[in-house]
Amino acid sequence: MKRTSKKKKHKPVWERAYKGHVLWLGKQKLGKVTLQERGRYSWEGGGRAGFSEDLAKAKAAVEFAVLAADKQMDLFK
Repeated sequence: MKRTSKKKKHKPVWERAYKGHVLWLGKQKLGKVTLQERGRYSWEGGGRAGFSEDLAKAKAAVEFAVLAADKQMDLFK
């Protein structure tokens, strides 16, 4: 017998961009990290924004903000 495959849940993927990185889920842009002057990184995602001194910390902040925004209920829906 042939097994029916379950639909795979897509995972967000980081993609390099000019002076930054972008977090994509399919064709939807979830967040971004941009290199600012003097080695600081600014990040945006999930309706939040901030700054970080390290790229890994900025990416983690975007992922957390997107995850928190996904679980939070909308106020006006």
